[in-house]
Parts: sequence; C-alpha cells; structure tokens
Amino acid sequence: MEAKQNKISFVIPCYNSEHTIANVVDEIMNSVRAHDEYEIILVNDGSSDGTWDILRSLAKESDNVKTIDLVMNKGQQNAIMAGFRHVSGDIIVCLDDDGQTPANEMYALIDKLDDNTDLVFADYPKKKESWFRLLGGKFTRWTDRKMLGTPEGVTGNSFFACKRMILDDVIRYENPYVYLYGLLVRTTNRIANAKVNHRDRQYGESGYSLKKLLSLWLNGFTSFSVKPLRIASIIGFICSICGFLYGIYTVIHKLVTPDIAVGYSSIIAVILFIGGITMLMMGMLGEYVGRIYISLNQASQYIIRETLNFDHDSFTQE
Repeated sequence: MEAKQNKISFVIPCYNSEHTIANVVDEIMNSVRAHDEYEIILVNDGSSDGTWDILRSLAKESDNVKTIDLVMNKGQQNAIMAGFRHVSGDIIVCLDDDGQTPANEMYALIDKLDDNTDLVFADYPKKKESWFRLLGGKFTRWTDRKMLGTPEGVTGNSFFACKRMILDDVIRYENPYVYLYGLLVRTTNRIANAKVNHRDRQYGESGYSLKKLLSLWLNGFTSFSVKPLRIASIIGFICSICGFLYGIYTVIHKLVTPDIAVGYSSIIAVILFIGGITMLMMGMLGEYVGRIYISLNQASQYIIRETLNFDHDSFTQE
C-alpha cells in the first residue's frame, strides 16, 4: 500500500512587503517537489503599502495561495498565529516575507522531521544582519535558555518546520501576548537544527524596530516563566539581609567610636540603591499584573477583515 503523502502548509506573515513577497511565493512554487501537495497562507499584518493588493493578485492566480487580511498591525507573532489557525497541512513551514529565508532550501528542514524530530529550526552559519541585531539575538537566546529552559545548542529562528501535532498545541494559546518560540519549545523536546544560507535583504529595512524587539523579548520574559518573580524575591531577601547586617555594623561602630559622624553620603547611596531595586521589582510585578488584566479582558490576538481562497464553511475567526 502506498504511504499517504503529506501536505505542506507554508505560513508567511507579510508587512510592507509589496516588493518582495511575490518573489518568495514564486520561489516556493518553483522549489516544491512535483508530487507534494501544498498551500501558501499569506497574512497581511496591517501593511501601509500595496502589500494586500499584491496578495490578492497572487491568490487570484493560484488556488494554492490563500490570503488573510488583518484589520490592523498586530505584530509578526500574532500574524503567524492567524495563519496557523487556518492551515490544512500535515507539515507546517514558517518563513519570512523579505526573501532572507531561503525558500529553495525548505527540504533541508522538512526532511529532518522524522520519528525522533518534531520541530526543525533553520541554523544560519552567517546571518546577514547588523551587529546590533546579532548581539540582541545572542542575548535573547541566553535568556530563553535561562527562563524557558530551552535545549543547549538549539538555535531558534523565524524559518522552521514542524509537525501538525505541534501546531495543534500551539494554537490553543489565546492570550494577546504571543511569543512563538516559547510556545514551540514548551511543546516538544525533539528539536533539531538544519543549516541553511541566510541571504541579504532584497529591499528595504527590517520591520522590527528597537521598540518592537524589546516588546517581543518582554513577551517571552513574562509570558512563559515565573523565574523573574523568583529572582525578585531572592534579590529582595539579599537586600534585606545586607541592610540588617549594615544596621548592626552601624550601631556597633557608633558604640565603639561615639564621636564618629553619621555618613550622609553612605545613607543616600543606600536609600537610592534600595529604592531603585524596589521600583524595579514593583515595575516587574506590575507588568505581570497588567498582562493578566488584559488577558482576562480577552483582548484579541488579531481581527480578520477579509480572506481569499479559504473554505468558508470551515473558516472561523479567533
């Protein structure tokens, strides 16, 4: 009996990519194996240029191309979730809209999915990014390992392939603060890397500003770990012990040397230090509480305005 052929679903979040997305779609179509069934889901994340017009044209040219138009920009992670909830494939491949992720090397990831591997991330020997982005990436990977307990040696990227069962667990997450890497790595420990080439950007600049990068990092920092709160408790305990010991030292020193003047500078320094630590911890606690409040109010991850080439009998908006 002939084995069932897997269907591949490609999910691409699109933001102001009117000059690049058509080339990415063409590359996928030219690279997919002739016997493979596939679909390409393009999610317009509130682009301010002509991206949606391009996506509509691509969908009209091929039934394999399906498009989702979001009402407003919600960020790459949320746009990916919108695409994930409407895939029909057995294998899901996620890649970028700017052409830097090599679609023609997709099978380097797909072919690694086997009985021992559920999730495969691209591993770039040399990333074509600025030193600032590279440094930020290293810092993020370090915090991921410390906060999320991600495996040593595994490099996460926006170009990855996974099995459908992984996706089914990921899409159960309904909170508005999405950190996709955290959702993926908490689902399975059968993770691998596949080496592929990273390309130069074809057009324009990255849509990730410093503010967006910090926001994404904060999502991972607060959404999937309580370690920051535990660290805050430990720091508070250490500061309390230090303050108590310093108080004893001050009293003894005053008794031994009655004529010594109380140190104004040292007192101010201690107050500023303890006050700064207190405000930092209160801010961290407030961030957690604020996110809980927004989540309890059921803020949406995204709102869909329009779709093309989907079966609307089975299409639902989250």
